[in-house]
Amino acid sequence: MTIEFSKKLAAHPTAIPGVVVYDLPVHGDNRGWFKENWQREKMLALGLPDFGPVQNNISFNEKAGTTRGIHAEPWDKFISVATGRIFGAWVDLREGPSFGSVFTAELDPSQAIFIPRGVGNAFQTLEDNTAYTYLVNDHWSADAQGQYTFLNLADESAAIQWPIPLEQAELSDKDKAHPRLADVVPMPAKKTLVVGANGQLGKALRALYAENASVEFAGRAEFDVTNPEAFTARNWKNYSTVINAAAYTAVDAAETPEGRIAAWSNNVTAVAHLAKTAVEHDLTLVHVSSDYVFDGSLAIHSEDEPLSPLGVYGQTKAAGDAVVSTVPRHYILRTSWVIGEGNNFVRTMASLAARGIEPSVVNDQIGRLTFTDDIAAGIRHLLDTGADYGTYNLTNDGEPQSWADIAKDVYALAGGSRDAVTGVSTAEYFKGKEAAPRPLNSVLDLSKIKASGFAPRAARDGLEAYLAQQSATV
Repeated sequence: MTIEFSKKLAAHPTAIPGVVVYDLPVHGDNRGWFKENWQREKMLALGLPDFGPVQNNISFNEKAGTTRGIHAEPWDKFISVATGRIFGAWVDLREGPSFGSVFTAELDPSQAIFIPRGVGNAFQTLEDNTAYTYLVNDHWSADAQGQYTFLNLADESAAIQWPIPLEQAELSDKDKAHPRLADVVPMPAKKTLVVGANGQLGKALRALYAENASVEFAGRAEFDVTNPEAFTARNWKNYSTVINAAAYTAVDAAETPEGRIAAWSNNVTAVAHLAKTAVEHDLTLVHVSSDYVFDGSLAIHSEDEPLSPLGVYGQTKAAGDAVVSTVPRHYILRTSWVIGEGNNFVRTMASLAARGIEPSVVNDQIGRLTFTDDIAAGIRHLLDTGADYGTYNLTNDGEPQSWADIAKDVYALAGGSRDAVTGVSTAEYFKGKEAAPRPLNSVLDLSKIKASGFAPRAARDGLEAYLAQQSATV
């Protein structure tokens, strides 16, 4: 065996998405050779996913011609040759357009290959005493074998040109009996779990992902985020992402003794359970936050503004943000003045307009509406594009308005008079009432989300569409 020494560490993508061959620097002298088989920092710099290996396995093969079957496991693998030489064959057995794609190559100790979950791995030894090593990011178990996907080594559609014909090679009886590609059930993609799926945002996400079988929805009955047992009862190995659409949002009730407990339970303790689960199982956690994490003293709020909540609700949302920010793969979406399916300000104003009532509405709180359809679309955008993890402001766009301005727009769109709405200050409106403190300026800077390629629609357009939809369903 001849090994090429002193190659530069390099990555070579293949025809199968996510499968990458790596050149490994091998240093040799009269005593033998040495290589860095796995070096996380350097590999990540080359674009290798931070896949978190937890187990190292070695397959030793005494004779040339030993052929190991095409097995797709439910975990990622980083494979290299410790000694000897192999002909490797990899077949994409995942659901999707690349199903059935094939890549083959000869590997010696100066090379390695990354194999994502669901891609079938097989090899044939070309030399005696060949050792094939695997770094995997899940612990092997007998139960996991039930999630394997297999392909017959002799499958005609894959048409792998084995250097040593299979009839002359050493195979196991099990590998000989594996199905042809036409009979293979593709390995499904890891799932996305939406918790709080019966709330306003949850319903918008249900509509957006209605045709996507890999997105699973759980209301409180199916997954109670405040119950620790809900987290231990689920097999998180089957998931890649959790979208947290659950929250306690009763701003004024949060100031009561009972409400304070409920707000902290839902917005902090439950979020801590989600964050811990995401870290332990390498999940992406999507979390929805609020303008209430700020005191409203600035005219416009950027993502990196220091947190300064005024009331209990805002304090719990700020604490939840801090918890989620510790998850390596996280998106925090800060919103304001959320409008979706269910009771909300816009529906209330439309109802008052229809009944000819002339309301007094706060005119010194300034912000933008955020329609749940747009939050859902922003979430999908970040996930689909693989945008940088972190915090993003996401509201609808357009000129900031007061609640009174929005109420006047609703009245006009509903066929009423803008003059029917009277503006009053926050202090006047809540005089003599038990109410939580509110930020007066809730305008969020949208530069970052726009730079990611997502363009929120104008709040006015969202309002018109929302009212038209409400009218059509009455």
